[in-house]
Amino acid sequence: MNKILRYILLVVGLFINSLGVSVITKANLGTSPISSIPYTLSLGFKPTLGQFTIAFSILLIIFQIIILRKDFEKEQLLQIPVSIIFGYFIDFTMNILYFLNPQLYIWRIFSLLIGCIVLGFGVYIEVLADVVMLPGEGFVRAVTKKTGSEFGITKVCFDITMSLSACIISFILFSELKGVREGTIISAVIVGLIARFFGKTLGKFKVLLCN
Repeated sequence: MNKILRYILLVVGLFINSLGVSVITKANLGTSPISSIPYTLSLGFKPTLGQFTIAFSILLIIFQIIILRKDFEKEQLLQIPVSIIFGYFIDFTMNILYFLNPQLYIWRIFSLLIGCIVLGFGVYIEVLADVVMLPGEGFVRAVTKKTGSEFGITKVCFDITMSLSACIISFILFSELKGVREGTIISAVIVGLIARFFGKTLGKFKVLLCN
């Protein structure tokens, strides 16, 4: 697969990712772990979820540079424009989904699950592109590279840390829990499994794209 096609796939994956995040968020049962801090901040301040996502992503890139130092690959600076695109995609998809506001709990769960499927597919496309990761995954990879820890375990720890941090921010800002709910936990558990399912089910497409 040539580089141009890989980056086209990445942009497609970013859009699908953003759509999944927006559907999960619109379910009003929390949001995905990586978006929990930006979402909680967006509930208390004027900048949008997408704008806070961009700022938080830049912070994660800085942390990667601090952790890896001279081992930080210059190509990974492409995470910056990727983060900006992703942030704008989130705001765009949040706007086009203005009508999505389920009231009954069963419909919120349904919207949450649909969002997780969409996000899982977006993650699969991002992995399939195999170029630049989003800063969340890039940070986890930097930690695993520096410590020798296993990526999956480190990713779970990272997601838990993001969710707990969002809870602390919520109690500081609102004196109650906002932005983190059962949907955050559900998405943390099943999105990776869904992405893995797509990877196994659609594996033949990777072979076709690489030829």
